[in-house]
Amino acid sequence: MFSFEHKKAIVTGGGSGIGKAIAMALAKNGAMVHILEMDVAGASQTVDEIKALGFKAEAHACNVADQVAVNAIFEQIGNIHVLVNNAGIAHIGKADNTAEDDFDRVMNVNVKGVYNCIKAAIPQLRQSGGGVILNMASIAALVGLADRFVYSTAKGAVKAMTMSVAKDYLKENIRCVSISPARVHTPFVDGFLEKNYADNKAEMFDKLSKSQPIGRMAKPEEIGYLALYLCSDEASFITGVDYPIDGGFTTLNN
Repeated sequence: MFSFEHKKAIVTGGGSGIGKAIAMALAKNGAMVHILEMDVAGASQTVDEIKALGFKAEAHACNVADQVAVNAIFEQIGNIHVLVNNAGIAHIGKADNTAEDDFDRVMNVNVKGVYNCIKAAIPQLRQSGGGVILNMASIAALVGLADRFVYSTAKGAVKAMTMSVAKDYLKENIRCVSISPARVHTPFVDGFLEKNYADNKAEMFDKLSKSQPIGRMAKPEEIGYLALYLCSDEASFITGVDYPIDGGFTTLNN
């Protein structure tokens, strides 16, 4: 089960956190994984870890917001079977204190970047006879989160794009799904706490963990396992849906 032998996968933002976990899961199950990443050092480290285990991966320096660069890399890689749109950036702020530059920056990466990769992937997926596009949304697309205005806006767009793409390419054997995680313990979280709560990191980590009814943050690997299933042939009847993986956040927080 869950074999990706003789399949090629692209994972954006695979240098750390959730993207790294997804890349590792796909590679361990036989996929040739191509990591597109702004953080070249992080991507290279992920590739080195995959190769050390005897599996296949390659890193590509890429800004997903740059359509010309994205097109060139996708054409170089050739016919793919899986695209995971994971690259994204965060922002803290409300509508009235989000600067235009910050709004544009988040939308360029989190929305235009997803569009760029989907647009480049469709011809390659057609050459492969179909495949899967997995978009990383967020619970921010499903519920109101304080101080996450543009991030929530972008993730809402990603969820809507997922439904649109699933319908448009249904007859071409191209599935499209999304995952909406709650808080996941990644290097980003550790960096956020170090920057904003250096004097009480442990207390804030505990508070953020307990905002999920299950009492903790997700592990990146747990998101990776769900992604592995959704991208596999075993999930061939699943398309046009979003999967919350949130420790009960969207349903049990009342």
